[in-house]
Amino acid sequence: MSYLLQVRVTGILVEDDQILLILLVKQKVSSERAWSLPGGRVEQGETLEVAVVREIEEETGLVTRVSNLLYLCDKPDADPSLLHITFQVRRVGGELRLPSNEFDLNPIRDVAMVPIHDLVAYGFTEKFKKLVKNGFPEAGSYKGLKSNIGL
Repeated sequence: MSYLLQVRVTGILVEDDQILLILLVKQKVSSERAWSLPGGRVEQGETLEVAVVREIEEETGLVTRVSNLLYLCDKPDADPSLLHITFQVRRVGGELRLPSNEFDLNPIRDVAMVPIHDLVAYGFTEKFKKLVKNGFPEAGSYKGLKSNIGL
């Protein structure tokens, strides 16, 4: 019996204490949602930190550093099964821009810093909006299914 498991990382960048903006990328996620958190698959030989920093820079042009681990989740109904790890990151450089999408089968059509209070209008759940707004309660924990954090 063989087991297939894909490890994916996403980064949450929240900036501006007054407005609280969150970084999103626009690409087909599902029929209900066209925007997602930047991130992607961990490649062979990469650490989780290197993978999330690389993915964010490739997708948005921003250079980031991992601040802390937010949530570890499962998506066992994916094929292959998915281990989803979400980090909080901080910006250390770069400029917001669209990626080249040169080799991407699901190209990113836009990148934006979006006010947290607008997340539901971008297809995110109230549950996820509340987690972000409340400063990521229970950060660093295993949350079971990815849907438990509203993603």
